[in-house]
Amino acid sequence: MAAVRRGSWPWGSLLGLLGLVSAAAAAWDLTSLRCNFGAFCECDFRPDFQGEQPRAPGPERPADRRALGPRGALVVKALKAFVQDPAPTKPLVLSLHGWTGTGKSYVSSLLAHYLFRGGLRSPHVHHFSPVIHFPHPGHLERYKKDLKSWVQGNLTACSRSLFLFDEMDELAPGLIEVLRPFLGPSWVVYGTNYRKAIFIFISNTGGEQINQVVLEAWRSRREREEIRLQELEPVISQAVLDNPNHGFWRSGIMEEHLLDALVPFLPLQRHHVQHCVLNELAQVGLEPRDEVVQAVLDSTTFFPEDEQLFSSNGCKTVASRITFFL
Repeated sequence: MAAVRRGSWPWGSLLGLLGLVSAAAAAWDLTSLRCNFGAFCECDFRPDFQGEQPRAPGPERPADRRALGPRGALVVKALKAFVQDPAPTKPLVLSLHGWTGTGKSYVSSLLAHYLFRGGLRSPHVHHFSPVIHFPHPGHLERYKKDLKSWVQGNLTACSRSLFLFDEMDELAPGLIEVLRPFLGPSWVVYGTNYRKAIFIFISNTGGEQINQVVLEAWRSRREREEIRLQELEPVISQAVLDNPNHGFWRSGIMEEHLLDALVPFLPLQRHHVQHCVLNELAQVGLEPRDEVVQAVLDSTTFFPEDEQLFSSNGCKTVASRITFFL
């Protein structure tokens, strides 16, 4: 029998080892294996639209998507179609509008949980607030430079990035214009492939106009579900164009129709607020209590004065109000 030199592999053993490696590679999820050894952005990007709830654990987890309502479901539908397209021609750009507490920020956070394993904590989810990130109007030029650099740099690192811009009606007009080259159908911008990015803009602008359309529909005995998106988009667009304090004021983003959709969030009625109370109780592990639900509803302001139809704050103050009645 021929001697085997120290440090070398017999051919039989080597071929056997290669066979084992090949079998293992076929059996393993190679993406998962790769994610254990490196910080690849696609490892965190794991869209999950199958289950009724997103991945976020514990109290951070929002309610199931049945609570989204038709407008939230519309956003999820658009998002699902976008992420399933292997080669989109432009980023997905959505602008969410509605009265305070109607679920705009809630839906945005839910989308982050559906898209990324880390949810809002993912390094590829970027959340901007005017008060926090752009507080001084006199620093507009510096903010423009910083924002462009931030978006460009993060898209270079990961094309699957989500950018959330809250309180657009408090954002200095002109700042968001630096994003215009990133939102259109061009193939490459500044050497960055950005077509798989998602941009979501959130504001209360158009809320009053939406409320008026819904109120008129109610007075005409039309169901909320009968109100078509085509009825609301023009009034929202006009409200944005007429608001000199909105981030899209005189914006090329609006003029060039770079927004894929203006998504209206309708005002919440009493039964919607009741659902929010029950959901909040469930989130903290408490059984439904009729007296608590009724106390929160009684402490909530509804408008118009005669009809008492819509909640003035939506569900925004439900969580804090519940603690007073437990």
